[in-house]
Amino acid sequence: MMRIKSSILPMLLLSVCFITTGRAQAKLDIFPDAVYGHKDGMALTMDVIKPKAGANGAAVIYVVSGGYVSNYSPPEQLAERDLLKELLNKGFTLIALRHGGSPKYLVPEIVADVRRGVRYVRFNARKWGVDPNRLGIFGGSAGGHLSLMIGTASDNGDPKAAEEFMRESDRVAAVVAWFPPVDMRPLARGLGAPNDGSILSKFPALNFEKEKAADYSPIVFVTPDDPPTLLIHGDKDTLVPISNSQILYDAFQKNRVRSDFVTMEGADHGFQKEAATRSNALTVGWFEQILVKDTGKPKGN
Repeated sequence: MMRIKSSILPMLLLSVCFITTGRAQAKLDIFPDAVYGHKDGMALTMDVIKPKAGANGAAVIYVVSGGYVSNYSPPEQLAERDLLKELLNKGFTLIALRHGGSPKYLVPEIVADVRRGVRYVRFNARKWGVDPNRLGIFGGSAGGHLSLMIGTASDNGDPKAAEEFMRESDRVAAVVAWFPPVDMRPLARGLGAPNDGSILSKFPALNFEKEKAADYSPIVFVTPDDPPTLLIHGDKDTLVPISNSQILYDAFQKNRVRSDFVTMEGADHGFQKEAATRSNALTVGWFEQILVKDTGKPKGN
């Protein structure tokens, strides 16, 4: 079961077909391992996956991150995952963005990687047949946090940057975050762990200075010009309590940011079965609504 806190999401549920593993995959153009930076002798890469036919001109950036670890999967395999497959079937170009991962890198460095990656996407968007003003971003858990950092704390780039693409904005037009942590202040250095004092052994990326924690907390940066954002969270989540999404949704509403918050009743951290199917459908529907159907319409609640 799920509880919906908006008027738009019931319509999305009706209009979006649930994802099934049996659907035939559209033919794709795959541009693997686009390098958007280097650090410590390693390349930072992303994969660009585009439908050969029926591309709608919008793109969705998938932040590959769980526990701030960014594992590699071949793009051909990514394209077969239910949610990503459905986005491609709907005409979206998919960009799988990988960051420097934990334990070597901490949250501040990881956020910087994702910002850099989004700037690279905007700079190269038209080359890939994508409108840079119709970019969405999504992720779950750590990936959700990183997506929200882009949504709430974007900037216009550095006009003096040596690398031309770093002069680009990192702004996106739509965000979806599943079960995201939204406030690093009680978590940096392992303080206030959701479960117990072993959080740093589980998530070493949180081992950064607590004085910097506010700089990496989406809840701190909410302003009325934030892009439309969908939050989905299970009410049985013991790792990242649902209160994270609730307080962020409340902040969005206070600032009149177009936003929705879906509670997946009975779901823990990470969605399975019906919760996964419904979350996939809602995610696809949100991006379709904001990046395709609403193109050119005025923003608002």
